Amino acid sequence: MQFVIQKIRASVRWISLLLLFLLIATPLAQVIMRSVFNVPMSGAEELARYFLICLSFLAASYVTRDGGQICMEEVQAFLPDRIRWWTQMLVEFSGVVFFTAIGISAVITISRNLDNQTATLEMPFPIFMAPLALGMFLLTLETLMVLLHLIQSGHANAKTTNLT
Repeated sequence: MQFVIQKIRASVRWISLLLLFLLIATPLAQVIMRSVFNVPMSGAEELARYFLICLSFLAASYVTRDGGQICMEEVQAFLPDRIRWWTQMLVEFSGVVFFTAIGISAVITISRNLDNQTATLEMPFPIFMAPLALGMFLLTLETLMVLLHLIQSGHANAKTTNLT
């Protein structure tokens, strides 16, 4: 099981890097096509927006795994250890419930709009909404892993903020 999770995490990382490259390359190509060849790329803005959406939703699980989500560490530092542990448990449990609900809602929305498409690129709606559903389920998985770690360890995660 751990091997599969590691492969998923590695895939998410490489896909996120590819999406970041595409997010940068698309407007650059639009500028070059418009400035040098005087031929605008039709749909470049929508495509760049789609890459941004994909990157945001898919990379969120990677950020969660590495502890990069906003968690108000400064406030948690003032809490006693046991209360901080319960607070972290509540936050992670709420995250699992919330991300699962959004993921299920995305799948339901996709299933009800199978014949729709986006305006400019005429991208099928399921492809347009797939990053939301996949990203939420990946976030659910990573948040659940954090929650299970909290339960197994029996104490709050030690968090520190480094100011540079």
